[in-house]
Amino acid sequence: MTTQDPRANRHDQAAAGRYEAREADWRNGAIVYQVLVDRFAPSAHLEAKRHLYPAPKRLRDWAEVPTQGQYLEDVKVWSHEIDFWGGDLASTQAHLDHVQGLGVDVLYLNPICSAYTNHKYDALDYQQVSPEYGTREDVKALAADLHGRGMKLVLDGVFNHMGRNAPIFQQAAADAASPYRAWFDFNPAYPSGVRCWYNAQNLPELVMEHPPTREHLYAGPDSVVRSYLRDGIDGWRLDVAHDIGFNVLEDLTQHAHDEKPGSLVVGELWTYPQEWFPSVDGVMNFSTREIILRMVQGKLPVATAARMLNRLIADAGVDNLLKSWLMLDNHDTPRLATTVPDPTLRRLTQLLQFTLPGAPNLYYGSEVGMTGGDDPGMRAPMRWDLVREDQPDLQWTRQLIALRKAQRALRVGDFRLIESTRLLAFERHTDRIGESVFVIANPSSEPVTEVLLLPNSKVMSNAPLRDLLAPGSATPNPLAALLEVSLPPGGVRVLQPDVAPITGYSTYKRVQ
Repeated sequence: MTTQDPRANRHDQAAAGRYEAREADWRNGAIVYQVLVDRFAPSAHLEAKRHLYPAPKRLRDWAEVPTQGQYLEDVKVWSHEIDFWGGDLASTQAHLDHVQGLGVDVLYLNPICSAYTNHKYDALDYQQVSPEYGTREDVKALAADLHGRGMKLVLDGVFNHMGRNAPIFQQAAADAASPYRAWFDFNPAYPSGVRCWYNAQNLPELVMEHPPTREHLYAGPDSVVRSYLRDGIDGWRLDVAHDIGFNVLEDLTQHAHDEKPGSLVVGELWTYPQEWFPSVDGVMNFSTREIILRMVQGKLPVATAARMLNRLIADAGVDNLLKSWLMLDNHDTPRLATTVPDPTLRRLTQLLQFTLPGAPNLYYGSEVGMTGGDDPGMRAPMRWDLVREDQPDLQWTRQLIALRKAQRALRVGDFRLIESTRLLAFERHTDRIGESVFVIANPSSEPVTEVLLLPNSKVMSNAPLRDLLAPGSATPNPLAALLEVSLPPGGVRVLQPDVAPITGYSTYKRVQ
């Protein structure tokens, strides 16, 4: 017979509601898979589409790798920005079995709106899908397919700027009396006579505060943000959100939520995340990415990295970070296998991505160890030839995703730093001691033995732990909240209290 402690029950019941509420929100701790539609899967109708890539655009063979091009003065873009590989929404949908098989919860697409370049960050018409990719009906079909699989769809919203070829910009530039003139900031003080994002002549910025612009982008009932949400998408990732600012972001986020309660708005913010909530639901967590990578590259001492992570998580708040995307690479950064070429350290890095608070964001191809340096190297077409059951990166990715799905604390738990010096160690925990997960990593090139302090009053002395990465392997036992751990270079342990009774007895019988 188990005896219950009423005082402990009151404490646990108060905490339990927090974790249950987090679990009920699909945005918390979701596993996100990012796709560049042009590069993810070859179209089944490529020949019928060739006319959509007129010169100076070039349609490449799937086996080719993108390389740095030259600046084309007449069209104001680099030649590698108009090299295409021919993927479309239908081909992406045809490969959803792979994405679902990984255990992904959310498919995130880089921009799909009508645009001149391959990256589509230079929109011509937000309400139209780029013809190389398909139509709004294809978006609806993709969303419906994903929902049938229990998954969500998030699109990339590029509302800070458009493309110089956009009809409304061309009209505004040609006619000072145009109703679209005030949509842009024309000023002879700017290098090209209009404010452009980072002075890139192909990317004139929108005046998002201008009421008609605001109405068109997100506030009006038939606005871009709201109409795509009605089409079935589940959220928006906002490009260069730091340039949009707190007030406009908050306004946009509120309208998205009004249209679709529970929808997700994630901002691309290369800043400290603390003050950007609640202007957005989540951020792309570049700060945590930088801390992790610099630590594994030996540029940041482990103890300093631990303090930085602890400070960032405390300042931003776990509830906000659970909705924030934690990525190690994407379309704007070198791929992880290039940044961290050592397989052991790369596995350690990925383990942290899947165990720290957040929503892990997988960039297509990272699950099979694709390499790629600076732009455009990181945007190579998907290596489907590497998708094999014996591929080690794929096996490791699946193991990490399975680990997260099996462990409630990793999905929605709180964060607690474990006192250490040479090892990075932390706990993800809920109200139940049996769900606590202790993550311990040695990012150094030397073996490390260290005594750690586990600051959890429910961890019982001499009670067994189990290794979630290597079930059945020998593990150290805590003694009066201290745990001695030895790890080889690049070694990791993921430990959890074993609360199961042994021959009918458990020291956890009143504190579970």
